[in-house]
Amino acid sequence: MTTDFDSKKAQASAWFRSLRDEIVAAFEGLEATQTEGPFADLPEGRFEVTETKRTSDDGSDAGGGLMSVMRGGRVFEKVGVNVSTVYGTLGERAQKAMAARGVPGMADDPRFWASGISLVAHMQNPQTPAVHMNTRMFWTPGAWWFGGGSDLNPCIERDEDTAFFHNVLKEYCDRHDAEYYPRFKAWADEYFYVPHRHRARGVGGIFYDDLNTGDWDADFNFTQDVGRAFLPAFLGVTEKWRDAPWSDADKEAQLAHRGLYAEYNLVYDRGTKFGLETGHDANAVLMSLPPVAKWY
Repeated sequence: MTTDFDSKKAQASAWFRSLRDEIVAAFEGLEATQTEGPFADLPEGRFEVTETKRTSDDGSDAGGGLMSVMRGGRVFEKVGVNVSTVYGTLGERAQKAMAARGVPGMADDPRFWASGISLVAHMQNPQTPAVHMNTRMFWTPGAWWFGGGSDLNPCIERDEDTAFFHNVLKEYCDRHDAEYYPRFKAWADEYFYVPHRHRARGVGGIFYDDLNTGDWDADFNFTQDVGRAFLPAFLGVTEKWRDAPWSDADKEAQLAHRGLYAEYNLVYDRGTKFGLETGHDANAVLMSLPPVAKWY
């Protein structure tokens, strides 16, 4: 299985990197065209790119990636777009977590390989929603799967924006299986719920994990379309509201919602837990946290 999957791993890793490049270019383009509105006088935002490295317990190379973060732009107060490809041996806690999810062979061979892209955007204007997107491939000697999704996190919810975002995701899901959108929307509603606040993190989207239909090409093609859907879904809402005026009350609502977002990511998010437990760069793992938040 290892030999058979070498080319597939390379293909997936290259795709995540190309999606990263496309999104970074689109976001910097959005900054360049932000010539009106409350934040137009700020410097045009640009990404700072840092190479990340992961080392195993014995100090050997275990992969890494690129952390790209923009701060203090005209549209984005903070946005991170990370890609990584990491590998090695899972620690005991991670092995148990994988075994609990039904991954076979963990006790006999705990090697793993994982690659993906992760994005979180926190906006300057409270009228524009925060957003999250990620897609990934995971491999062990006994199994492989894809996961990911995207979800919208506005502090000012509008039914038409929610419908637009979801309709784009549905369009891309329907190209592969008519059951994917309702199934993965329901999964997102469950996954992005904050139990201790008794509410959802945002207005949802899609979420899927452990996707292995037995057809690697089909599952990879679907995962690619999840990535392709992101820009039309998110920019369609952002471009509509990025010039809109806002009030002090709107800003307070934004900061409070960021507190909710931070709570979720630190307490429940699978990616955060996995990244920290497997020794990945902590700054890259915690890139999702907002620059400023409030709790009341």
